[in-house]
Amino acid sequence: MKPTKHEEHAVVDLVDVLLREGAVLRADVVVTVADVPLVGINLHAVVAGMATMTDYGMLEDLDERVRSRARNEGDRQTDTE
Repeated sequence: MKPTKHEEHAVVDLVDVLLREGAVLRADVVVTVADVPLVGINLHAVVAGMATMTDYGMLEDLDERVRSRARNEGDRQTDTE
């Protein structure tokens, strides 16, 4: 029996891999007109889930601030009830 792949699940599989494994995109773009460079763009983007980012040491401070804020707001809600 041959394995089959449903095309409608391709996007879901792509998002799953991006969040679990992550991807790094690096690009240099130079916009020129009449052989004169006008604009240079250096792009560095990382796409991954928060768990993957923190595993690699990225955005740890942001993650801790967001979790701390959520804990504080949860404590305030339980105090008012």
